[in-house]
Amino acid sequence: MAMTEAFRDPDRPLDDRVADLLGRLSLAEKVALLHQHQPPVPRLGVGPFRTGTEALHGLAWVGPATVFPQALGLASTWDPDLVRSVGAAVGDEVRGFHHKDPARVGLNVWAPVVNPLRDPRWGRNEEGYAEDPWLTGVMGTAYASGLRGDHPTYLRTAPTLKHFLGYNNETDRHLTSSNLPPRVLHEYELPAFRAPIEAGAAVAAMASYNLVNGRPAHLSPLINDELRRWDSGEVLVVSDAAAASNIAGDQGYHADHAAGYAAAVRAGIDSFTEDDGDSAPTVARLTEALDRGLLDESDVDRAVRRVLTTRFRLGEFDPAERNPYAAVTADVVNCAAHQELAREAAQQSIVMLKNTDGLLPLDGEGTVAVIGPLADTLHEDWYSGTLPYTVTAYGGLAARVRATFHEGVDRIALRGPDGYAWADDGAVVRADGAAPGRQAYFDLFDWGEGVVALRAVANAMHVGADDDGVLVDDRPQPGGWVVRETFRFVEHGSGQVVLHHLATGRYVAAGADGVLRASAEEVAGGTPFTVELVADGAREAAAAAAGADVAVVVVGNHPMINGRETEDRASLALPPAQEALIRAVHAANPRTVLVVTSGYPYGIGWADEHVPAVLWSAHGGQEYGNALADVLLGTADPGGRLTQTWYRDAAELPDLLDYDVIACDATYQYYRGTPLYPFGHGLSYTTFEYDDLRLSTVEVDADGTVEVSVSVTNTGGRAGEEVVQLYTRQRRSTVKQPLRRLRAYRKITLDPGERATVTFTLRAADLWFWDVTRGARVVETARHTVQIGRSSSDIALTATLSVRGEEVGPRRPLDRPLWAIDHDDYAGTVLVDGEPGRADAVGAAEQAGWIGFRRVDFGAGAAAVAARVTSRTREAAGARVTLRLDDPLSGPVAGIIVVPTANARQDWAEVRAPVTGAVGVRDLYLSFEAPGATVSCLTFSSGGMEASSD
Repeated sequence: MAMTEAFRDPDRPLDDRVADLLGRLSLAEKVALLHQHQPPVPRLGVGPFRTGTEALHGLAWVGPATVFPQALGLASTWDPDLVRSVGAAVGDEVRGFHHKDPARVGLNVWAPVVNPLRDPRWGRNEEGYAEDPWLTGVMGTAYASGLRGDHPTYLRTAPTLKHFLGYNNETDRHLTSSNLPPRVLHEYELPAFRAPIEAGAAVAAMASYNLVNGRPAHLSPLINDELRRWDSGEVLVVSDAAAASNIAGDQGYHADHAAGYAAAVRAGIDSFTEDDGDSAPTVARLTEALDRGLLDESDVDRAVRRVLTTRFRLGEFDPAERNPYAAVTADVVNCAAHQELAREAAQQSIVMLKNTDGLLPLDGEGTVAVIGPLADTLHEDWYSGTLPYTVTAYGGLAARVRATFHEGVDRIALRGPDGYAWADDGAVVRADGAAPGRQAYFDLFDWGEGVVALRAVANAMHVGADDDGVLVDDRPQPGGWVVRETFRFVEHGSGQVVLHHLATGRYVAAGADGVLRASAEEVAGGTPFTVELVADGAREAAAAAAGADVAVVVVGNHPMINGRETEDRASLALPPAQEALIRAVHAANPRTVLVVTSGYPYGIGWADEHVPAVLWSAHGGQEYGNALADVLLGTADPGGRLTQTWYRDAAELPDLLDYDVIACDATYQYYRGTPLYPFGHGLSYTTFEYDDLRLSTVEVDADGTVEVSVSVTNTGGRAGEEVVQLYTRQRRSTVKQPLRRLRAYRKITLDPGERATVTFTLRAADLWFWDVTRGARVVETARHTVQIGRSSSDIALTATLSVRGEEVGPRRPLDRPLWAIDHDDYAGTVLVDGEPGRADAVGAAEQAGWIGFRRVDFGAGAAAVAARVTSRTREAAGARVTLRLDDPLSGPVAGIIVVPTANARQDWAEVRAPVTGAVGVRDLYLSFEAPGATVSCLTFSSGGMEASSD
């Protein structure tokens, strides 16, 4: 096209170029650009574009590329510069693949994941960074900065934050609602997203599957009211896969898809990830929405402007020679520099949880028995790249010391009524084997919660079911969106079992042809087998350990089993067979090192009590074995620190769906128990001493700063790494405050005897909390304990800082409405979506409940109240909401609101009622009589029934 077209001129302002191209598009062309797969516009010389290249810890799903440690592992380095370098390497590999195959690999990348890791049972725990929102923001900003690049004009890639908002559970994720009270929203959930966007590192975000306070996240007003306010430019927002169809589908929030899609566009969704590469259904629904007047062309223009802005910033419409990233070729993929970076990242991510009796580092002498189901294999997770090569734990150690290997898993035979189950190389599995033998032997992998996998000894391939349910031994590993290689043994009586195939939900039965199929709907239709133990894995591993100088046992999770996308974990316990293996090996050789490789914490209480040395890392990518050997042999200090609390048992956790971390004492900030390993924990091979904690001032204004300095000395005999951590705790407050909160940290390396002074700048303004009485941040006048230590529980030194801030006074409901969502206490209630343009509301849950407001100043007295209410169930119609003073159950009644019948979700009514006894400063409670009774806000007046909520 001619260079006279303004959008082709790279010297024009970006906004002018976008406006010019937007003005040249027809309405139909613009609508087509709102799908993930954007078609070309040949008449303008505009090519195709697609959103959504997965790049969480390496380029995924497009063939071999450098695989770095999982995101949780990257954060465990506590090294944002290293994480940024990894992001840059991944961004270059995206560019390299795009250079080779632009149609297959787009430049809008869906990474990083910045959902704070509130609960370790979340199925996607390994995708996030930390349970602390500030640390999550630091790491998310670092990784996104690498992906984005540092050119002032062009983006290396366009990073997309996932998943906005309140997304930490998988099971029925599109039907569950995350309860986010205002303080949890502003203090815990939003900061992790805000940091990368405010820093200009991330330029896009993805909405999440779940609902937030009863409203689909794809329709959240927070997309425009919060997310887009953090950046002065355009922030692209994409839908998650098939999520927009849920709005009028399973969520039933709108009557039809045209209405649901229109609502999504108006809420701020710019790109629909629907129907894979087929954009026709999305275009049809949006076109219908326009025809019905549910959308205006201006709504479409607004979304397309964000889409085009991203494309311009990637350099699509500029000469290649002006864009340095356009010159990156596929030669960069898995290059030597990236391999070395992968090793460094894996090395720095390893956390030493325990080391007694000086067992580590190993001296490299003697024989090391490397044992366990994860000792000589590397697993890919759903968002992992394809491993170009693998260095396992055994491989890394065997290259440097005398090492032996034993997998430590049981070998079994399955004897059925017509013979043994057996398999040839990649053939169907039959149940008519005449005698046990190699073709009838299977290695049994216990992955916990009763889930097992079977690997045929005949060809070392896993058994799975094909599309017709036929069992075949042709799978290298369990994996795929649908994992077809997992089973449960269901007892059948008389010591026999039936195989339950988890993917199909059916039971395995032998047909008349002897072939095993997952075909029976009931357990009674399955073929019963007697499990014959051919080799006791734990016993044989123990024998191998007994003959070695040191045993290294490598256990953990399979990333595709018992916790992954669509599936949460039920437990933090190790699989029983792995637990038994650790105990057997330790009994045989007390010089045992336990290495846990997993995407989430485990409750390894027995091992912590008995095993002398324990290490943990996330799944570490292609260089994991070399990195582990570096740490075990002491050529590298274990540089990792935990970014999550390790609990002893899942019983210490609140309900997985309870997102109110403040009320339920969740995460290290509020947890009152003694963890197995605390947030921030990790040991070095040397020791450090802290002294001389100083504050530049002991009193500061709310807009002031204080320099916090501490001296750290390496008191050991070798160089080592320490992560010096700064926490604060507000001593008194009008609200419940965290017991501790990470404010800053510094990772340092010191030689033996070396002493260094570490200085932090603490801003008093960062000591804010969200004041629900005013809907704003507030820094209170209060004293704060400044804590310096090695972890959130290992505090070495403390000092006191006084902050001159504000005094939070009582609520004044005669001056402003009292919004139900802004309550201080509650029981038996649920947060729900409020009226359009208003705050969210509160309703009774499954039975009667209440909410409370502390210190409500009614002045000389309130005489009337106007309440915005609705009924969300038939039972709620005519129910009462009782206003009580001082106590939610027995306090004096100040007023009664009767909830009228509602005919639709947003059928709100204003109900007026007299108020008595509300004088002076009192605690106010709203007691809900029936499930579904819902209150949005209350407006009090001193003049009687003329009160109004407007």
